[in-house]
Amino acid sequence: MDIIRLLPDNVANQIAAGEVIQRPSSCLKELVENRLDAGAKHIQVIVRDAGRTMLQVIDDGCGMSEMDARLSFERHATSKIKQAEDLFSLRTMGFRGEALASICAVAQVEMQTRRAEDETGTLIEVHGSEVVRTEVCSCPVGTNIRVRNLFFNVPVRRKFLKTDQTELRNLLHEFYHIVLVYPKVAFTFVHNDEVILELPIGTEKQRIEAIFGNPKRNVYTSNFVDVKTETELVSIRGFVIKPENATRRAEQFFFVNGRYMRHPYFLKAVQTAYSGMLHGDYQPSFFIYFDIDPQSIDVNIHPTKTEIKFADEQAIFQILMACVREALGKFTLSPQIDFDTSGSIDIPLPTDQVVNQPQLRLDPTYNPFQTRSTYTSAQSFQQNWESLYPSSTPQQTPEWESDIPEVDATPVMSDQDIEHCSPWQFNEKYIVVTIQRGLLFVNQHRAHTAILYQQFIEQIMQTQGSMQQLLFPEVITLSPDEIILLEQLLPDLRAIGFELEQLSPDSYSIYSIPSQLVHVSPIPTLQHILSLVREQGIDTQAEWRKQIAMALAENAAIPYGKSLTIDEMRDVLKRLFQLQQVMRTPNGKKIVALLSNEDINKLF
Repeated sequence: MDIIRLLPDNVANQIAAGEVIQRPSSCLKELVENRLDAGAKHIQVIVRDAGRTMLQVIDDGCGMSEMDARLSFERHATSKIKQAEDLFSLRTMGFRGEALASICAVAQVEMQTRRAEDETGTLIEVHGSEVVRTEVCSCPVGTNIRVRNLFFNVPVRRKFLKTDQTELRNLLHEFYHIVLVYPKVAFTFVHNDEVILELPIGTEKQRIEAIFGNPKRNVYTSNFVDVKTETELVSIRGFVIKPENATRRAEQFFFVNGRYMRHPYFLKAVQTAYSGMLHGDYQPSFFIYFDIDPQSIDVNIHPTKTEIKFADEQAIFQILMACVREALGKFTLSPQIDFDTSGSIDIPLPTDQVVNQPQLRLDPTYNPFQTRSTYTSAQSFQQNWESLYPSSTPQQTPEWESDIPEVDATPVMSDQDIEHCSPWQFNEKYIVVTIQRGLLFVNQHRAHTAILYQQFIEQIMQTQGSMQQLLFPEVITLSPDEIILLEQLLPDLRAIGFELEQLSPDSYSIYSIPSQLVHVSPIPTLQHILSLVREQGIDTQAEWRKQIAMALAENAAIPYGKSLTIDEMRDVLKRLFQLQQVMRTPNGKKIVALLSNEDINKLF
């Protein structure tokens, strides 16, 4: 008995649509890209319930005839390519002819379209790949597509959609990928009858500022420097952030021939160019645009069209790294030797005396290749001079830290032991105490982070956080997706001691902060919280509560480089060894290390 059979058209269409339309943001991407290919100068995106209920895209492009409108819903119907060779010379955003067909397979779609030379337009309504109606209508020039009830016939896919806030952030991120590379096109984004973004025609910097900064003051883009180079292989332009303005919340965008792309290899090139300029987990923000021969790239390797294959990746890697380094060096952003002249004595030269030029005396008998005892000793001193001076940068981790074995997970010190011990501080970073097994090293910042983390978690769960009123309220300005994320976190932030009130669509006023943060600026702290939650892709309340507590603890903990008294060190040790997890911070960083007596004896 034969068991292989052809699938029904509706099932085959739904399976094919699953590769192209994964969530509402995929639908937005396909529709807006088609509008750009149609030559639109103003595009409106109207969303309801984060795209679940309705997603509408309106443009003023060229429109379609009645026949083209009907064919546009057929699978693999496109005006972008005619033969397979055209795939290797693409200049358009869409090309496969699957966008509308995939959307119609899993949603209810209504389209109105009209060309400038036509007096009337065409209305077509399709539900789940079935044409419901086709008629003549009156509509403006361009195309208006309304997508309703996404995944109405695939309830399993609809069930696995995230919360409205998460899906709205995904919509905005996909929107950013498009609008950042088309500053000559005006865009409007509306969600639940509220205008989230209104982007007029402008320059690339103006578009970046309108999304991530303050369009009235150009504060964000003032932290960037221009990157530009042209070669026979590729042309690169864009903006990279100054090292001193780098944050943990990095905005990193690559675009090639007007198309957003993800490319870890090129990301490594940018990070290499910043080598030695950034500290900790800070990342560079950048907006880099590539212009390359379409025949040198392949964009047809993934349905999302965000993974692109380059024919000369290694060469482009070197060009990108070199031009970023050149941009940083051109604007004197590379690290320089900075001599501390504070407190130095300024000795003026006498003006009534003539200063003679010193005479240069040479030893004609000197042979640099001749070995001399005095020269050898000087050379030895020169090679070992670093050992005479302790490190002055507390951020550096000693080489021995990674070689010290971890102590057991059980507490190694009781309260009584701590009261009678005499701890001391090493390099203003470690608390060192003598125990029976050797020397115990405790990272003061990480230890205090673990202590505060536990406190903040308990305060969030019990909504009993103590607050400190600010003398003058501070204003934090955020991007639209950060505003959405902040609204999600507001109940937990208020439970912990933050008092926030929305001042404008893109800003909040901060009136109170947790009492543990009295010596910490609240704005970077809130930005750190938002960046952690966003980078982790967290969608559950329990997980983002942990990230809130972690961010607050890291910002409020004892910093490196701070001198502690014996009582303060004892207090840190006592509170640390009362925790269930002593060895590592909640994010997995080592807190305690032991230099055993055996290891010490091996040194001699």
